[in-house]
Amino acid sequence: MKNLILASGSPRRRELMSQVGLDFTVVTSDADENIKEMEPEDYVRELSSIKAQSVLEQYTDKEDAVIVIGADTIVYHKGEILTKPKDEEDAFRILKSLEGEIHQVYTGVTICSAHKNVSFYEKTDVWVYDMTDEEIRDYINTGEPMDKAGAYGIQGKFAAYIKGIEGDYNNVVGLPVARLVHELKVF
Repeated sequence: MKNLILASGSPRRRELMSQVGLDFTVVTSDADENIKEMEPEDYVRELSSIKAQSVLEQYTDKEDAVIVIGADTIVYHKGEILTKPKDEEDAFRILKSLEGEIHQVYTGVTICSAHKNVSFYEKTDVWVYDMTDEEIRDYINTGEPMDKAGAYGIQGKFAAYIKGIEGDYNNVVGLPVARLVHELKVF
């Protein structure tokens, strides 16, 4: 396979790609990620495309030899796109809105090369147990929610509050790797 590049600094995405045996390098995107709000599936596909294209542009001399993967994950709840929290109070607001409720996690993925571009998304429903304000604050004090969409990581301490999911677990972690592997075969 051509040189595979992950256009993401996410350690979780790196772990997931390594877990399934993909050989890749990481080149983070410095693209402007401010886009207008839209439907969640379009939002994540657009951001994943922006990231992937930004990194692909760095390889103009060798563009035939690379395949770039961009990804973006958001939490969607009651009509609001929830990205990473701005600060601890924002994390509290987000987690308070999710506790005792169901929400959706969307991850958009773009695979691109000099001659081809494919984007897709996965959606997973997540149910969260009721939480007290103290439990929310204790979780925020771990520092874990600050770099994660929706202010939580299902693979970390927040697992204690996940009542159930319907869909791809790895999508909630940040990358639907089984779908990615399938799409790479077709690509």
